[in-house]
Amino acid sequence: MYFSDLNINKPLLNALDELGYMYPTPIQRQAFPIIVSGKDMIGVAQTGTGKTLAYILPLLRELKFSKQKHPRILILVPTRELVAQVVDEIELAAKYMTLRVAGVYGGVNMNTQKHMVLGGLDVLVATPGRLKDLALDGSLRLNSIQKLVIDEVDEMLNLGFRTQLVDIMDLLPERRQNLMFSATLSEDIDMLINTFFHLPVKVEVTPSGTPLDKIVQQAYHVPNFFTKVNLLTHLLQNNEDMAKVLVFVASKQLADKLHEKMTAILEDNVGVIHSNKSQNQRFNSIERFENGTLRMLIATDIIARGLDIKDVTHVINFDTPENAISYIHRIGRTGRADKTGVAITFINEVEQAYQIDIEDMMQQLIPVLPLAKEVEISSIFTDDEKPQFLGDKNYLKQHKINHSQGAFHEKKDKNAKVNLGGSYKRKLKEKYKKPIKKGGNKKKK
Repeated sequence: MYFSDLNINKPLLNALDELGYMYPTPIQRQAFPIIVSGKDMIGVAQTGTGKTLAYILPLLRELKFSKQKHPRILILVPTRELVAQVVDEIELAAKYMTLRVAGVYGGVNMNTQKHMVLGGLDVLVATPGRLKDLALDGSLRLNSIQKLVIDEVDEMLNLGFRTQLVDIMDLLPERRQNLMFSATLSEDIDMLINTFFHLPVKVEVTPSGTPLDKIVQQAYHVPNFFTKVNLLTHLLQNNEDMAKVLVFVASKQLADKLHEKMTAILEDNVGVIHSNKSQNQRFNSIERFENGTLRMLIATDIIARGLDIKDVTHVINFDTPENAISYIHRIGRTGRADKTGVAITFINEVEQAYQIDIEDMMQQLIPVLPLAKEVEISSIFTDDEKPQFLGDKNYLKQHKINHSQGAFHEKKDKNAKVNLGGSYKRKLKEKYKKPIKKGGNKKKK
């Protein structure tokens, strides 16, 4: 099937042709007729399968020219980086259309965004927090919204946007089309669907929580941070095919620490992005990574969520994510657009429990490879990696019960005593041959 078979209008087809897009992906093919029909829809598909274009094309296909100032299409996404990417993709698809589109997000001057919104829009892409700020301020009026898209909704809930989402949906007109796209589903997502959606059609092109088939998964059991650095260095120095490597870490502090270590090795070929970096720094690092100036980009989950960077050859989980769903999102940064990719996970002793959860969800094992002899094993543990001992006993360790006889077994002799009421009472009973009651002997009247 070609895009032309989807009854897409000429301006959109011309733009797709220039972009080199000929064949719709499964989610794009299945979602198009449902969205055009005006029905509510739940789209479940892994990252890298074309979810963004799956809702952009049918929405733009049905959008008529209008001079009204207030937006008619609202697209909610979890991060500012994803706002920028969705806006870029809409502008590319709408190249031959008269369309006003803009994005708003936190961390920048809100007055600039107020003027942009007041100037008139057809499509607004926003993060929930900044959208709510503009709506409550009175700068943005939502009574003209006809179509609502919530993209990466699972990540929004993970980031704590549930309250903002509910508040925003209460502010919107009741008569609207609701579209939700996610890589996974959960009970919280079901709550939103049951509360705000009307008989939605579910389109699931891959089972929830299933990784892409084109991603080769590997793992190494590595004891600590410094050994992980040594392993990462070894892999980079011995694999020329690791040309565009996205490295995930657990925190901003760890991102900066790893960036410092790898800069000493890769010099200017490594970048880092997290929420403490300025917006310009982050966009600049992403651009340099995308155009190949940077060989490696270090990122936290929150910042890298939703990034659509082409041709990522390898994803490195420097830290194994605690949440199994986060693992799926991470490795989905590679193996995109029908290309193969490699996902490598470094797992310390504590993180082996996370590995089990990930494998249980995927219903498959991650192959664990042996460390090369050249990789130096460090004996230095960071404070977070040191075992936690209380006194001379490790209270966090589960002790095994050897030779267990189950819940019922014979007691030892010293534990087989019967409670006879206390030694004092027993002595009195032996002396007087009967129990002594409180109050002593009383004279009969």
